[in-house]
Amino acid sequence: MLDHYLEALVKKPGAFPGATALEQAKSAGKFTPVHDAWWAAACKAHGDRDGTRALIEVLLLGRHLTHEYLVAGLATALRAGALTADAVALEARKAAEADDVDEPPVSARSDRATVTFLTQRRLAHLPPDTRPPPSVAAYDQLLKARQPADRPAIQG
Repeated sequence: MLDHYLEALVKKPGAFPGATALEQAKSAGKFTPVHDAWWAAACKAHGDRDGTRALIEVLLLGRHLTHEYLVAGLATALRAGALTADAVALEARKAAEADDVDEPPVSARSDRATVTFLTQRRLAHLPPDTRPPPSVAAYDQLLKARQPADRPAIQG
């Protein structure tokens, strides 16, 4: 039920805390204590409006991710202090991938949470750069420019 209101709530995040649909989602178990904890931390870090908007973006991820993985992503991001929807999405997808290859669940890996940022993850999958480093030797000639005849050289 909450899902139907998310687009409107992105525009008016102040309506979210008292929404009937939020209470229904809590009673149905779709809005967990992990959601609440992440939301509180996001509001503390970004302010009420932006923290609530970030939570709504996380809830929109539920349209593409399984609830179990979304909650796992929220928990990992919360432990690491990563309070953005992008971090939650990445961690949720990592939990889904780990489940696909029969790795241990996120909570069993370690007590210390680590978050991989999207840029780092993309760079890790690139082939090594074998090009030689660039040279600036050709620009040295610009440093040796002559002083104009009508100006004396600056003595230092």
